[in-house]
Amino acid sequence: MRSRRALAGAAAGLAAGLALLAAAAAPRHQQPATQADDEGRRVYDKWCAGCHGEDGRGDGPGAGPVLPKPRDFTRALYQVRTTATGEIPTDADIRHVVDEGMPGTSMPAWKTTLSGGEREAVVRYLKSFSSAFATAPTALRFGRNPGGGRAAVDSGGALYRRIECWKCHGEAGRGDGRSAPTLKDDFGNPIRATDLTQNWTFNGGASVEDIYRVLRTGLDGTPMPSFSDLIEGNIITDDDLWRVATYVRSLSPEEPPRVRDVVSAARIEGSLPAGPDDSAWARADGYYFPLVGQVIVKPRWFAPTVSGVWVQALHNGQALALRVTWHDPSQSPDTSWNVWRGRITRSMTSDDSVPADTTSPLPDRLAVQFPARVPRGMERPYFLMGSAEQPVYLWQWESEPRAAAEGLARGVGQFEPLAGAADTLASAAVYDHGEWRVQLVRALATADSANQLQFVPGRAIPMAIFAWDGSNGETGTRMSVGSWVAIYLGEPARAGTYLWPLLAMLSTGGLGLVVIVRAQRSAGSSKQPSDTADSEAV
Repeated sequence: MRSRRALAGAAAGLAAGLALLAAAAAPRHQQPATQADDEGRRVYDKWCAGCHGEDGRGDGPGAGPVLPKPRDFTRALYQVRTTATGEIPTDADIRHVVDEGMPGTSMPAWKTTLSGGEREAVVRYLKSFSSAFATAPTALRFGRNPGGGRAAVDSGGALYRRIECWKCHGEAGRGDGRSAPTLKDDFGNPIRATDLTQNWTFNGGASVEDIYRVLRTGLDGTPMPSFSDLIEGNIITDDDLWRVATYVRSLSPEEPPRVRDVVSAARIEGSLPAGPDDSAWARADGYYFPLVGQVIVKPRWFAPTVSGVWVQALHNGQALALRVTWHDPSQSPDTSWNVWRGRITRSMTSDDSVPADTTSPLPDRLAVQFPARVPRGMERPYFLMGSAEQPVYLWQWESEPRAAAEGLARGVGQFEPLAGAADTLASAAVYDHGEWRVQLVRALATADSANQLQFVPGRAIPMAIFAWDGSNGETGTRMSVGSWVAIYLGEPARAGTYLWPLLAMLSTGGLGLVVIVRAQRSAGSSKQPSDTADSEAV
């Protein structure tokens, strides 16, 4: 089972790689030795300047294509703090971010890369960029979580609506509130409302205590305010804020989803689910797969909307049903997100020569990729939609019109719909409070075996998933990508499937009885000489 770090690392690892490449290209920072120790400067220049810039202004070579933008240390404006809004963080606050990184952003965790001494040195060096640190900060005193169980969750949900958290984060907490398309940071860059159902992406921490701290301090430089003033104004109590934090934590699962390599499509009898909200899906296992921005082929994309998908699969021996679920704050095309598209285009600068489309209505899109035929062994085509020499078989669904098509792909953007295959792939979709649920159904065997994959139960078949958010300006190579995994169609249970385990159990139990009887007989015979000797002695 992969840990929380492994899950977050699927996206953060790409960002960290970008930071390291940018760091290699960053010029050495010639800071006067009186402002910070040489060790901190050395660590910063090697590992941090690539994104944060040689002078700490957040303008390093790697800053252009990432969002949120790297921290400008000269402004002394920090998000994760234990101090009041508008105040500088403590050394422990800065060290925490250096150690743990900022999930959901391009800032990686450094505690496994740098030694403790190196991290302490870089904390001291970061403070040298602003004179604000001449005055020691004062951490706020936080009370204890009063608990309350289910009652606290219900009360917190009512308070969530009362203090209007839903305006940004949405009714279901998926970051789709009516204000979400307009959000920007203090510097004019677009900033997403956090998806509160995925606490493993919270850049301030995932626990109730972490969430409460953010509610008390706010995230300076972002639209996320501090709610301390509501407590001071006697509008809510401190316990109320703890209940809101408890409610927010309840929106995420107890543990982050486990990333696995194989989707098991269980065999069922009778009809497949009628749609993506059919009750049959509640009984099917779900598999989570993280997605990351496509940064291999130009134009690259470092700020995708879709960070992961859930996949479920069922088959009845005749057809395969696939249900894919993901979070997207907009049902594209959506004109209310046009301002967002303009901002993200201006913010995401890179060396790509192809400008982003900011005017044409773009749909949301999902692609499910397979090899053109069941491979032998580990053979599989190029993961990024195949190649001219070895195309892949693709299911492609779009939100406008809500329809799916089958085709072959010979590279990104090289999708060729299959003639005459319009009726072989059925689709149905539901958009609900920031979540897409799409069902795709196709017969296991088709007449066109030359172009359409023939699904074979009992075989692991490679599969990969890609997604586009039209409201985020995503089209073509600007998308979220996944790697090859596999889908396995279960076979029907054979007659001996249950008989042989039963026989094995019975035979094992019988052998056990034989062993016990023999042991008892052996013990009894070993006692007889001793008993005889005792009687003779008497």
